[in-house]
Amino acid sequence: MTEPRRRPPGSIDVARRAGVSQKTVSRVMNSEPYVSDEIRERVLAAARELGYRRNTAARALNLGRFHRIGVASLGTPLYGPASLLVALERRAREIGYALSVVNTLEGEEGGVMKAVESLLEQGVDAIVVSEPIEEGQAFRIDPDVPVLSFGPGIDGPRVVITGASGVGAGRLATEHLLGLGHATVWHVAGPDRWWAARDRERGWREALAAAGAPVPPPIEGDWSPASGYAAGRILAANPEVTAVFVANDDMAIGVLRALAEAGRAVPEQVSVVGLDDIPSAAYLSPPLTTIPQDFEAIAAHGLAMLVELIENGAGPATHDHLPARLVVRQSTAPPKEKS
Repeated sequence: MTEPRRRPPGSIDVARRAGVSQKTVSRVMNSEPYVSDEIRERVLAAARELGYRRNTAARALNLGRFHRIGVASLGTPLYGPASLLVALERRAREIGYALSVVNTLEGEEGGVMKAVESLLEQGVDAIVVSEPIEEGQAFRIDPDVPVLSFGPGIDGPRVVITGASGVGAGRLATEHLLGLGHATVWHVAGPDRWWAARDRERGWREALAAAGAPVPPPIEGDWSPASGYAAGRILAANPEVTAVFVANDDMAIGVLRALAEAGRAVPEQVSVVGLDDIPSAAYLSPPLTTIPQDFEAIAAHGLAMLVELIENGAGPATHDHLPARLVVRQSTAPPKEKS
């Protein structure tokens, strides 16, 4: 005789196990406020012990929400975008949301808007644009759901913009090198279509202008070590170059290689600052001075703003960036005095 199928645990079972009301279980599972940390942890522990899973489909029908956030992500293995996507998924799961990701291709006409439309058709409570780039046309998102962008270039009535400050990072890196006594700072920039690259270059220019320092022509790369190496060969051939701000660590690796091959010692003859603080940055030769991006903090801060809009309705457009900080290692030093 076949045994009757066991009923899956429900919220009332979790409430009994945790010693709380069913309403409290609902508040915890929906990430609502006004629940103490002790009660929240007790409910979550009971849910884990019972193997309780929320019926998100039923919840979407009841509340008119899906508890799912759509992400239009640039399909790239680059350290920054990939790390941010992982941090977003982890943080969304912690606060009770699932992610739906649609990857776009750099250079695809209207790629971000196509991704947004696809996500809206799937059913999401909000949209995240994780790495906006210039698509050659006015970019305004005006859906019925709020939008979080980790960069400028997007407009709309329910758009919030946050992330690490690229302008602040460019300014901080350049000020560090000028503060060591370098007459000016050269720049290896990211591709101009990327808003992140534009912000970092803008910060570099602002710092040079504030110091009254000459502004050398930037050299544009494509974020790869190979493009950094090509830029580094140009810089190594110029004896006037004593300090370089590179828009990401991968390109900085290429710059370091080119300088070493040309016999330009780092930091004795040329100082180099990168950006990202990739895991290998501290183990390069020499260890790289760089500006970290705290992707966990960026994701948590951005999603908190977005969930506030989801839960509490429309709000004004917000531009809010986390401050940059510098990790000083052995790739920067005062310029060598000319004999």
